[in-house]
Amino acid sequence: MLPDTVQAFIDAEVAANPTDFSDLRVVIMNGTLKRSPAPSHTDGLIDVSTRVLRGVGAQVDTIRVVDHTIPPGVFPDMRAHGWDVDDFPDLYRTLIEPADIVVLATPIWLGDQSSMTRLMIERLYGWSGDLNEAGQWSYYGKVGGVLVTGNEDGGKHCSAQMLYALSHIGFTIPPQADAYWVGEAGPGPSYLDDDRGAQNHWTTRNTVFAAWNMLHTARRLKDHGGIPAYGNVTTKWDLSNPDHPNPEYR
Repeated sequence: MLPDTVQAFIDAEVAANPTDFSDLRVVIMNGTLKRSPAPSHTDGLIDVSTRVLRGVGAQVDTIRVVDHTIPPGVFPDMRAHGWDVDDFPDLYRTLIEPADIVVLATPIWLGDQSSMTRLMIERLYGWSGDLNEAGQWSYYGKVGGVLVTGNEDGGKHCSAQMLYALSHIGFTIPPQADAYWVGEAGPGPSYLDDDRGAQNHWTTRNTVFAAWNMLHTARRLKDHGGIPAYGNVTTKWDLSNPDHPNPEYR
C-alpha cells in the first residue's frame, strides 16, 4: 500500500486535473503466470497506474492473460489454424480495438518478460495488418505503455523489448512510458512483499508519470484525429507490383 502522503499527493493531482479524459478507454494486459484469484505482484503496480487513470474518469479494463485460453500464433484467429478454442478475437474486438491506450504489464522471469506477455505481443501483431478508417495500420492513433515487476534485474531490458514491439506495430509511445520495480539480485521480496514496491518512491513517481503521459498523448491523438494520414497510408503501396506504388495513386 502506498504511503498516505504519496496517495494524497496523487489524489490531489487527479482532483486538480483540468483536462477531460472521461471518453478514453484503457486496457491493461497482465502477463502474470498466476491464475485468478492468486495475488499478483504485477497487479500491485497496475493499481498505482489505475489510481490515476480511473481517477480522471478513463474506463480501465484489465486482462489477466493466463485466465483465458489463448493459443500461440501470429494470426488474428487461431481457430482457423487448427486450434479448437481461441479467446483472443473476442478480447480484441471488445477491449483492445476500442481502446485508446494499451498497456503491457509483465513480471520478470529469468531476466525477461513472461511467456504470457510475449504471447500478447505475438497476438497483437496478428491484428496489426488490419487498417483503420484512414487506411493506416490498425494501431495508428493508439498509445502504448509498459509496466514491469520482478525481484532481480531486467526491468529496462523488458521495457526496451516491449516498447519497441508496440512501436513497431503502430502504437504511439509517449515520453517515459514505462515504469518498473525490481529488488536486489538473487531471491528476495517482490513488489507486494512487505509493501517493498509501494515504499519505493522512484518507482511510484515513474508509474504516475507514465500514466499521465499516456493520458496526455491519447488526448491529443483523439482530439486531432490520430496520426495524420499523409505519407503512411498502406493502400498507396502495392508491394505485388515491381514498381511498388499503387497505380491508382500516381
